[in-house]
Amino acid sequence: MTDRFSFTLNATSGKARTGMIQTPRGDIRTPAFMPVGTAATVKAMMPESVAATGADILLGNTYHLMLRPSAERIAALGGLHRFMNWDKPILTDSGGFQVMSLADLRKLTEDGVTFRSHIDGSKHLLSPERSMEIQKLLGSDIVMCFDECPALPADRTALEGSMRLSMRWAARSKEAFGDRPGYALFGIQQGGLEQDLREESAGALREIGFDGYALGGLAVGEGQEAMFGCLDFAPDQLPVDKPRYLMGVGKPDDIVGAVKRGIDMMDCVLPSRSGRTGQAWTRRGQVNIKNARHADDPRPLDEDCTCPACSNYSRAYLHHVFRAQEMISGMLLTWHNLHYYQELMAGLRAAIAADGFAAFEAEFHAARAEGDIPPL
Repeated sequence: MTDRFSFTLNATSGKARTGMIQTPRGDIRTPAFMPVGTAATVKAMMPESVAATGADILLGNTYHLMLRPSAERIAALGGLHRFMNWDKPILTDSGGFQVMSLADLRKLTEDGVTFRSHIDGSKHLLSPERSMEIQKLLGSDIVMCFDECPALPADRTALEGSMRLSMRWAARSKEAFGDRPGYALFGIQQGGLEQDLREESAGALREIGFDGYALGGLAVGEGQEAMFGCLDFAPDQLPVDKPRYLMGVGKPDDIVGAVKRGIDMMDCVLPSRSGRTGQAWTRRGQVNIKNARHADDPRPLDEDCTCPACSNYSRAYLHHVFRAQEMISGMLLTWHNLHYYQELMAGLRAAIAADGFAAFEAEFHAARAEGDIPPL
């Protein structure tokens, strides 16, 4: 166990990378997928069940936790790790993306964002300094800079102004974060899909200096082709010897495509949200357990999967409990989805270590093209 934060790059296969992030609370194998625990819980899962899927790190949400139950209350109760019974690393986002989505309920200035809570209408100011304070109170192992995240599409003038504001906020975040051995602060690259704006942003972040670097402002409506087009150049603009985190991604094919382009970390609500709405992710793509064809199917979701849902329950049972609106439906499907995502990451890490990413990618797409096999 280390007392500091560090990143070691162990192997590459093309642009794909595998390595290890070391933190005082444990190691994070990369490429890493971070399940999202928005309100100090991964929905429909116990913390030990999330760990059992192979997750090394969770993501918590600054915006939601500051409003309920409050960062100060969590700190008084021993910090976020104790509060939610998770002893591995936690990354918290800065709250910038959430306040962006409030639209008419927010006011943006150089100081920060003034907004009204979606819960009770109370007024709050979220600034770089306040975001750093909240994340420190939570005890986050990896802290994200406060940034402004514009939705796409956006015109170039708006993107340019937003990016430069985020870079000024990044400098303020770094100053407010201070010297905290064992904890990490990540900068966030912005600039939309514009290569020169992304390069300007990366240069500003490199000059400030961070423990890791995130690619923000993607997966916000631009589509996969445009996102991959940006990822063809944006990760290369960031330091090779630091972790690269693509925020808010995504579907399994998004993950494989992002790793192919040099991404080390990702997060998304998709596996847990899909589980609660009857959607299962498998090697052959998505399975909609709501469909009537599963009602008499004795097979598991995926015969090669070792998760509890696949080991102990049939498609017929999963179809039944979803239709009956039983809580176990969301629990089992979420467990399966998170297990599948972590198996995908383990497969990616092994393939990169063996310099076999291209073969892994081809097999991944071939299985998905075959699709879910119907019952005999």
